[in-house]
Amino acid sequence: MSLWDDLVGQGQAVSELRQAVAGAAHAMTHAWLITGPPGSGRSNAARAFAAALQCPEHGCGDCRSCRTALSGAHPDVTLVRTEQLSIGVDEVRQLVRRAIMAPTLGPRQILIVEDADRVTERGADALLKAVEEPAPRTVWLLCAPTADDVQVTIRSRCRQVNLVTPSDQAVADLLVRRDGLDPARARFVARLAQGHIGRARGLARDDQAMRRRRDILGAVSRLTDLGECLSQAERLVSTTQEEAAQAVAELDRREREELTEVLGAGRGPKVRHAATALKELAEQQQLRAKRLQRDGLDAALGQLTSYYRDVLVRQTEAGAELINLDFEGEIAGLARAASPEATVRRLDAILACRVALEGNVAPLLAVEALFVALM
Repeated sequence: MSLWDDLVGQGQAVSELRQAVAGAAHAMTHAWLITGPPGSGRSNAARAFAAALQCPEHGCGDCRSCRTALSGAHPDVTLVRTEQLSIGVDEVRQLVRRAIMAPTLGPRQILIVEDADRVTERGADALLKAVEEPAPRTVWLLCAPTADDVQVTIRSRCRQVNLVTPSDQAVADLLVRRDGLDPARARFVARLAQGHIGRARGLARDDQAMRRRRDILGAVSRLTDLGECLSQAERLVSTTQEEAAQAVAELDRREREELTEVLGAGRGPKVRHAATALKELAEQQQLRAKRLQRDGLDAALGQLTSYYRDVLVRQTEAGAELINLDFEGEIAGLARAASPEATVRRLDAILACRVALEGNVAPLLAVEALFVALM
């Protein structure tokens, strides 16, 4: 097994990281910024790089160092991923304290921040000092969609590695090789996911995800009046909210039980402290559910974008292959019924909805405005 097997279509980036591991002249540095579109494998690249840096054989993929670094169990590899909307200054300060510690087993202390674009302004200020004045054997691996998503003073001190969107065939080949998927099924879900490996696996393995996609695209033909637009918007928002709640329910329960056990039973100040801690935990859990719902809505907007892209392909006779071949009849009908200009306006409305959700506009209001625009 190679550490780099899951980084499909990333030959240039893998070559650059391997050169750094091998000790090529001027190839290694203490801070890296790994960028790439959603689903391109930023976190996989960071974990593989960390494993290779800890491996005595520079990335054999089989030794204890490689296995524990990939799984997150290596004592000298700290992986930070957030399910909240942001990474605050307190969490960054904990990382900074970790960064100055000498490695215990491996040759380096490595810190991976999967969502560096979610670091708050105060957190970025704390991170900057650590990146500017690193400990001798510390390596920072920051991941973000684009370099512009990271504070300029931080990214200027990092070496950038850029990932690209893998081809549909590369994603399909990975699903066949790694997950044993039927080749035809692999090609179908890879095309639907448009280079997002995680979504392709989700569509392949989760029948509910495929049903949800059909419901979302099937709703397009039902947007015939204002009442139906509002009804379909409410349905989508409610569905993503319920799915987010279900996804975190068990984790929320375990966290509450663990916190209650740690706090213990008591009276007076202990009770007040416990109440505060439980309240803070509840707030964090609400933020996590909010992010998961937003991720679900973003996936739905991506599916709608691919649908109207297909409509535009039919209208302009561009000759490109449709993404949503299973909706070919509906797409052809909409292409005949509307003009290319109207389709472009609908694509713009989807983008505006994404921007609104990123700006913390209430999901129901944002989706209602979108579905009215799609009518």
